[in-house]
Amino acid sequence: MRPRFRVIAFALLAVFALPLCHAEAQDWPTRPVTLVVPFPAGGNADVLARALAAELSEKLGQQFIVDNRTGAGGNIGGAAVAKAAPDGYTLLFGTPGPIATNKLMYKSLPYDPEKDLTPVVLVAKSPLIIVAHPSFPAKDLKELIAHAKANPGKVNAGNPGNGTLGHITSELLQQHTGTKMTHVPYRGTTPLTTDLLGGQIDIALDFMSTYIPLARDGKVRALGVTSSTRVAELPEVMTVQEAGFAGFEASAWYAIVAPTGTPADAIRKINAVTNDYLKSPKGKAQLAIFAMQAAGGTPDDLASYIKSELAKWGPIVKAANISM
Repeated sequence: MRPRFRVIAFALLAVFALPLCHAEAQDWPTRPVTLVVPFPAGGNADVLARALAAELSEKLGQQFIVDNRTGAGGNIGGAAVAKAAPDGYTLLFGTPGPIATNKLMYKSLPYDPEKDLTPVVLVAKSPLIIVAHPSFPAKDLKELIAHAKANPGKVNAGNPGNGTLGHITSELLQQHTGTKMTHVPYRGTTPLTTDLLGGQIDIALDFMSTYIPLARDGKVRALGVTSSTRVAELPEVMTVQEAGFAGFEASAWYAIVAPTGTPADAIRKINAVTNDYLKSPKGKAQLAIFAMQAAGGTPDDLASYIKSELAKWGPIVKAANISM
């Protein structure tokens, strides 16, 4: 083929390929989508992911399949998505750790969430709760702070594990209140709850859902919540801000992110369906089961939120010398 005709042929090929590529992007999804959850089945993240996957499947006409890839504080699942093809068919349904804060604590993270993952939508938030054994002398958060100040290092504060949100929230609380408590990490919520009920530790900082029925039954005493406003499930329990510490907020959050380079049309469709779900009676009812608060918003909103979380937790992690 002569050079001049070769150039013309390539130009024509490029022209005809453009509409095809555009049509392919507009048609997404044309096959099942994998929604990676980097935690075990049955937990809050997994259950919420499955509820949302069912909604996405119904509205977008293809199966959204939850794939639990656990381990390393969520980093195994996070890395799998970060390294996946950016075609819209592999997504991460994650929490603060694998999406943001693990990079502050893990020395050898196999991916950079800020560079390798792109925000899609913030799904929900869930405040933490500060609970005590019924025999503990403090009746509310103000009394806990006073007791901890009078007894530095003598209050045993349990959390679900090193580097968890319960751990770093405990450090944030101590920094804000000028107290010093003894850090007692566990391997998850179940052993933490067992020891709290048995009186082996004084207080626990953890996600709310496990402790709401225990508090209602009087098996534990709810001292405070870490949200900016009181929660509907325990309206009598004060916030840390109400205890006198303006601006204090610490929440677990759940979001969808995708490999960087994922088509904008796929991101737009997932974002739209998720926002509609969060506003629907079904979505609100499902979130209420786990004491979660609907979030929503644009991908840019999630990007800004992640930056604010890194700015908040970075100094806390450094000051507490938390390293995994």
